[in-house]
Amino acid sequence: MPETAVRVKTWPSHGLHVRTPRYLRGKCGVIERDLGSFPNPEELAYGLPGTPPRRLVRVRFTMAEVWGAAAENPADTLDAEIYEHWLEPVEG
Repeated sequence: MPETAVRVKTWPSHGLHVRTPRYLRGKCGVIERDLGSFPNPEELAYGLPGTPPRRLVRVRFTMAEVWGAAAENPADTLDAEIYEHWLEPVEG
């Protein structure tokens, strides 16, 4: 699992309470570590049970991936904790 290349899904939020930063949607990163399973916070926000639990992982992105040519230090990294249902594998 760590070192797995992933892409953040681009699902629209339509005003829903989501825990995935909009600026990371569609961006590719690498799983840095698995943080375990937790109740789904997107369901908990609406008083639902948050089941089944969702795996939370820390994903590392380069600034070049996040900000493109505007990145001041392209090789610097940003880590974000994202639930697995927001991630998809990167092919190749």
